[in-house]
Amino acid sequence: MYRDEGDTSGDIVSAVKGTGTGLGPLLVSLQLTDSAFPSGFYTLSHSLEGFAQAKAVDPDGLPLLLQDLLLHGVGPADATALALAHRATAAGDPAAAVRIDEHLFATKLGREMRQAATRTGRQLLDLGQEVFGRPEISDYFDRVVRREAPGTQAVAAGVIYAATGVPVRQAVAADLFAFCVSFAGAALRLRLTDHRTAQTLLRGAAPVIEATVEAALRRELEDVGATVFASDIMSGRHERAEARLFAS
Repeated sequence: MYRDEGDTSGDIVSAVKGTGTGLGPLLVSLQLTDSAFPSGFYTLSHSLEGFAQAKAVDPDGLPLLLQDLLLHGVGPADATALALAHRATAAGDPAAAVRIDEHLFATKLGREMRQAATRTGRQLLDLGQEVFGRPEISDYFDRVVRREAPGTQAVAAGVIYAATGVPVRQAVAADLFAFCVSFAGAALRLRLTDHRTAQTLLRGAAPVIEATVEAALRRELEDVGATVFASDIMSGRHERAEARLFAS
């Protein structure tokens, strides 16, 4: 069969079959953190709308609030649970992932935060099993459907990242960056920032993300839990607000 010297279709086919450049895990993490991935994660403000409604944050205070949420909220809670669930899935121990899921769910004090975590987690698993076709994802989704596990977003992400071969450090970093993008997007819609300043906010969060990742990777299950009590209060107030842009 004739093949032009400039024809690279064979190389492309090899890459698609997994024998090429090894970019697969990176591409998975990019897809999962994209705002176009319809898990519902980007419908959340992560308590920012509650802060805005209470006039407890202004544009200048956004970087510090984001830093506190990373270091004392999502980092010791969701990011740590994600890392633990990733390891459990990679080790072929879904029962351990369920225990991590239950523990994380129990640490979420407000109804709104619990519902947001499980709604986005369930959607993430449901779509993940279709998109990536991995049995570990389908198995865990079935457990959630049977009400054997809560299906929090962080644990669902950990299962999917492990099942698709994304290294644990990259998985935690990707999910934390998605959290920051979601936070910045909420700030945009709440008119607390503009598009240019939002990018500066994200870049400024990079060293905090790095520190949060490393701390999350060192923790054990007993360490999972947030200590951002102001965020819990704002979320509780947000539940009863007459008008809301975001689900949390």
